Amino acid sequence: MSQSIPAFFSSLEEITARLKDKELFLFLDYDGTLTPIVDTPDLAVISDEMREMVIRSAAAHMTAIVSGRATDDVRSKVKVDGIYYAGSHGFEIVGPDGNVHQNPQAAQIRESVKTIHTELSDRLAGVKGALVEDVKYTISVHYRLVADTDFSKIEEAVTDALARHPDFRRTSGKKVFEVRPKIDWDKGKAVEWIFDELHFDPAKHIAVYIGDDTTDEDAFAVLRGKGFGILVADDTKESLAEYQVCDTPEVKKVLEFLAT
Repeated sequence: MSQSIPAFFSSLEEITARLKDKELFLFLDYDGTLTPIVDTPDLAVISDEMREMVIRSAAAHMTAIVSGRATDDVRSKVKVDGIYYAGSHGFEIVGPDGNVHQNPQAAQIRESVKTIHTELSDRLAGVKGALVEDVKYTISVHYRLVADTDFSKIEEAVTDALARHPDFRRTSGKKVFEVRPKIDWDKGKAVEWIFDELHFDPAKHIAVYIGDDTTDEDAFAVLRGKGFGILVADDTKESLAEYQVCDTPEVKKVLEFLAT
C-alpha cells in the first residue's frame, strides 16, 4: 500500500525552516505541472497567470523548466527569458544566455529518432486517436484518445520498433509510451548538469523540483540531501518526492509562496 506524502501546505513551518538562509534553485516540469494534463500536447498552453508566476520566480531564484517536450517547443510555450530549459528529458539544455548543450551521445542518434518516428507514424496511421510525436531525441507515442480495444496495437507497434532498434528503450508516462535512446541520461542527470554549471553547494543552496510524472522521479532522487521534490498528484502514490500538491492551481500557489 502506498504511503501518504505530506501535503505541502500542511508542512509550511518545516519547509520555511529548510529554506531559511539558502539560495533557491527551482526546477519545474511543464505538462501536468505548469499546465493541466490535456488530450493532446498542443492543447497544453500555460495560462497568463502561471507565466507571470514563472517570471516572478525567475526574478527571485535560479529557475529551470525540465520537460519531456523538445526544448524549442517548451521555450515557445513558456516564453520566459533568463531561465534554463532542459528539453527531451534533458538531452538538450538551453541556458539563460541562449547557449545550447546537447548530450553528445544523443546528438549522434538524431537520424535514428527520425527513422523510428516515421516507422511508428506509418504503423499507427490507422489507429484512431494515436499520436506519434518527434521530440528531437526521443519519440512520444500518445494514446490518451485511443480506444481501449486498440491499446494492444500501440503496445505491439512500440515493441516491434524496439526490436528493430535495440539501441532504444521504452519508458511510460501518463497515457504515453516514450521511445528513448539507451543512454544513461534523464531529468535527474539534467538537474545535476545544471548544478555543476552553477556550482551548487548544499551549504548555501537548496533545490526544489516540482513534477507530476514517473520521469520526474529521477530528479526527485537527485535532490535527496540537496533539497526536496514536490509531487503533483490528486491521489496517493509511491514517489521520492517529500511533499505533494493536488493540481496545477496549487503549483501556482507554491510558486507564489516561494517567490515571497
